[in-house]
Order: sequence, then structure tokens, then C-alpha cells
Amino acid sequence: MVHQPLPLNAVHAFLVTTRHLNLTRAADELCLTQGAVSRKIAALEKWLGFTLFDRHARGLHLTTRGAAMLPQLKQGYELMLSATEQARQPDNALRLRAPSCAMRWLLPKLVQLEQQHPGLHVKLTTTLAHNYQLENFDAAIVYGIAPVGSHLLFEERLTPVMAENLLVNRPLDVASLASFTFLHPTNDERDWQLWLQAQEVELPMRRNQHFATMDLAIGAAIQGFGVTVADITLVKSDLAAQRLIAPFASAVKTGAAYSLISREEKATSPHLATLVAWLCQPD
Repeated sequence: MVHQPLPLNAVHAFLVTTRHLNLTRAADELCLTQGAVSRKIAALEKWLGFTLFDRHARGLHLTTRGAAMLPQLKQGYELMLSATEQARQPDNALRLRAPSCAMRWLLPKLVQLEQQHPGLHVKLTTTLAHNYQLENFDAAIVYGIAPVGSHLLFEERLTPVMAENLLVNRPLDVASLASFTFLHPTNDERDWQLWLQAQEVELPMRRNQHFATMDLAIGAAIQGFGVTVADITLVKSDLAAQRLIAPFASAVKTGAAYSLISREEKATSPHLATLVAWLCQPD
């Protein structure tokens, strides 16, 4: 018996619909009419020989067989997309994911890498999430506890930084920080609390601004908005260019680090070893 080819467009429509359990919203995501989505699902149901959804007044529900099939079908579809996306990449293109907070450290290194190795290209994706999985990337920078088998890039060490013009006619000691606006890299204010605890000092924080990432807090400090705590490695170039000053010698380790995970070189681009070695070399 000869089977008809699996209708991949119908599989895609089915997977999108399972996320919404609503034909109208699925149609909006697919840029199709509701009727077109229904026809694609019907085509897949015909190919499979069983119903995928029960229709109710409030929306759709997966049938027992549809729900049982979904995890493996979704995994297989994502693997297919990953394989084809990887095959489409030029041999010299490496896919690197990195948290946005690491950009101040990473971007200059990537510029220098491509200048030294013009045949190598890094396709960079930034993220706010801290994901320890490679997914479809060749390499990824991760923040937190260094995963087993990863390459340590640098440990996080925090110290206050600010624009130099904020110190005009102001005393320079820990207690004087209370007169500034505190710029917090996180909503929980944990980074500032860690540094102050290491100084065995409690300060009133009368004026506060909170940011989604350390990079945004650093940018605000450069503009003279206030004082933030920042990783000394991430602000190294800003300190050298005098965009920021670090008025205190004390830096506190948070227990977190920036690490690099990567695929096995033999399974991906031959340039991957070059990228790993470049990022891991000491500053």
C-alpha cells in the first residue's frame, strides 16, 4: 500500500492550532482564513484516519489520540526545522546565542574575531532569558552556575560605577551613596544588597530606578542618571574610556558566572573551535 506524503503545511496548521485551541487565533497567526485552517486540519485528519479535535462552543479540545500524538509530532517537526535551518546556513556561519547583559563584553570580541578571520561569520541572537540548552545554536553564553562541560569565561564580580560628573563637590565614601539615585539591574535589588552586605553597611535607598538588565542599568549610569552596581568585566571598556568610574576598590562575587557551551566541533562548522578559543582567551 502506497501512502500519500505527509501534508507538512497541515501539520504546521495543526501545531499552531494546538497552542491556541481557537481557529480564529490560529488563523491570525498563520495569516490564513479560518476556513483555510479548518481545511488543512481536515486534510491531516483524513491522512491520519482519525479526528484531532473535538469542537465545542468555547473552542477546541484535543481528542485522546490527538493529544497522545502531539508531543512526538511537535518534537519531530521542530527537529526537521532545525535540521533544514542548519543546512541552509553557509559553512562559515556560526549561530551564537548570548544574554543581552553580556553584549558590552561580547560585541568587541566578535568584531575583532571577524577582522582576524574574515572567512568566519557569527550570527548572533540575543535573549533576556537564561537558557542552559543549546537548542539549534552552535554555541551559547549562559549566565548562572557554570554547567558541567562548559568553558568558564569570567566570574561575576560587582562594584558600584557612575559617571564622573556625579562626584563634583561630593564626598566619596560608602555612606555618601545614599544621596544618589540607585540604579538596580534587577527588580529584587539583590545586586546592591550583596555589595552593601559585603561592606557591612546598611543604607537608606530613597530614590530608585529598576531595569530589566544590567546592560540597561549601566547605560543609565553612563548618562549620569545615578549609580549602579555592575560586573567589573562587563564595564572594563567603559572604565578605560572614562565613560564610568568605579570609586570603590571592593568588588563582591555573586557566585554566578558567564560560561560558554558549544556543540562538538566534529558535528558542526569547522570554525567553531576558533570561536570557542577566541572567546575563552583572557582579556
